[in-house]
Amino acid sequence: MTKIQTLKGFRDFLPKEALERQWLKRKIEEVFELWGFDPMETPTLEPLGEQLFFKFKDNAGREVALRYDQTVPTCRVVAEYAQILPMPFRRYQIQPAFRAEKPQKGRYREFVQCDADIFGESSYLADAEVIGLSLEIYRKLGFKNACVSVNDRELLVGIPYEAIVSIDKLDKIGEMGVIREMIEKGIERDQAIKFFKQVRDLKPNEKINNIFAYLKETGFDSSWYKFEPTLSRSFSYSTGPIWEVKIEGFGNGSVLGGERYDDLVSKIAGVEIPGTGFGLGFDRTLEACLQFGLVPEFSTVSKVLVCLMSGEYFINGLQIMKALREVDIVTEIYPSKEVKIDKQLKYANKKGIPYVVIIGGDEVQAKKISLKNMKTGEQETLFIQDAIKKLKAK
Repeated sequence: MTKIQTLKGFRDFLPKEALERQWLKRKIEEVFELWGFDPMETPTLEPLGEQLFFKFKDNAGREVALRYDQTVPTCRVVAEYAQILPMPFRRYQIQPAFRAEKPQKGRYREFVQCDADIFGESSYLADAEVIGLSLEIYRKLGFKNACVSVNDRELLVGIPYEAIVSIDKLDKIGEMGVIREMIEKGIERDQAIKFFKQVRDLKPNEKINNIFAYLKETGFDSSWYKFEPTLSRSFSYSTGPIWEVKIEGFGNGSVLGGERYDDLVSKIAGVEIPGTGFGLGFDRTLEACLQFGLVPEFSTVSKVLVCLMSGEYFINGLQIMKALREVDIVTEIYPSKEVKIDKQLKYANKKGIPYVVIIGGDEVQAKKISLKNMKTGEQETLFIQDAIKKLKAK
């Protein structure tokens, strides 16, 4: 019999990992919504586009593809519903994307994309808002050493796009590597050196200074942001401020990148609507949270397992389980009347359930329960209401 395995570039997440990912998603959503960004979702299937799409024909013979990213679908939505959406339109989107590229370390064929944007406003204040949001996410996650690097593509006017793409790799390949790559693209050596020096010597313009003033007024001191002249974000559609967030001590590059893109909706959907926003690296951000010990310990959602000394107390167990669930204490009961108490306790330990409620003849007679802390081994017999107070306090 052929063993069924996960496809290359796809991953399983067991409960501990899935709970960590849920925790991060919820924390990010809380910040998005605190800043007034509304959720949006688009279909998993989109019309066929780029070469790296997972593509096939649907039952009607139409060529379709799995969602490659969230940029194209969002531009489509913004253009299609421009007359009914409130402008400026603040939106966030956290959904899986699919790319038919060769899997490698840190690159998967299915991954979570996490974006936030403001459409319909060309003011630098919209850029400042999403840059501030970029930082607020990492501040709320507990990072003390996150910093956003900011530049403006308007400062790079006159620099060929080929040179911009090379300069964007400065952190990875160094100054000589950047110049060498420009030369390989056909740029004369002297001109390549000139382009690099021209970019390196740039100074922040009024727009960037105003963005930094905005960040300061919204509670970020100067350690959270800096001007970075060699940051160029090699996307051809960038038209204004560009930025990246890095975390000191985390060696896997930037965790978030963003830019203004005033022509993108027009190019994709034929409607003139300016936009600015960012994409957050969900997996990288989670990796950084784990590295710096910011993720709570997870093993299971269950807080209590109701254990029975004998199957004859199953109805009593159901009543206790119901009472705990009614006050939002996550509770389960072992789904068998035949299993001995030691096996029930082993199950609780293996799953990582922190408390068990034990019900036997003594407890039923006294109209109480025994509550055991599985970590410390401490056990006490209590009335159900006292047990609830104790569990709620934990």
